Amino acid sequence: MKRLSHIGADGRVRMVDVSAKPQSLRLAMATGKIKIKRATANAISRNRIGKGNVLATAQIAGIQAAKRTAELIPLCHPLPLSNVEIDFEMRRSAIRATCSARTTAQTGVEMEALAGVAIALLTIYDMCKAIDQEMEISDVRLIKKTKSAI
Repeated sequence: MKRLSHIGADGRVRMVDVSAKPQSLRLAMATGKIKIKRATANAISRNRIGKGNVLATAQIAGIQAAKRTAELIPLCHPLPLSNVEIDFEMRRSAIRATCSARTTAQTGVEMEALAGVAIALLTIYDMCKAIDQEMEISDVRLIKKTKSAI
């Protein structure tokens, strides 16, 4: 089994020292979905949810979550994000969310993309829970990760 980078020789957790690594352009994309009732999808599409515009709010929440990932995940490095995008694909009984995050740094942006998509989906859940108690979030995963020299 590969040695975990967040565990020191003494067995204690530690933040990985990336100071010797060169900066590179990094991109990560994550996706996930939330199953919803057709009536909920119609209410979202028609902007008839009492709490407001669901997708606009979820988009802002996802971007904000990506920006604050290092505050949420203890050993995650704070990164200067150059771009975060949250996109939604509406279906009759589900919404697929995708988050892409980009930075020029010494470590990747996978956690930022995953945090962004997860919080976007949780925001949809929160805003629609009064009319749909059967929603289900699933399939949150990393779908792309790239690193290129600058």
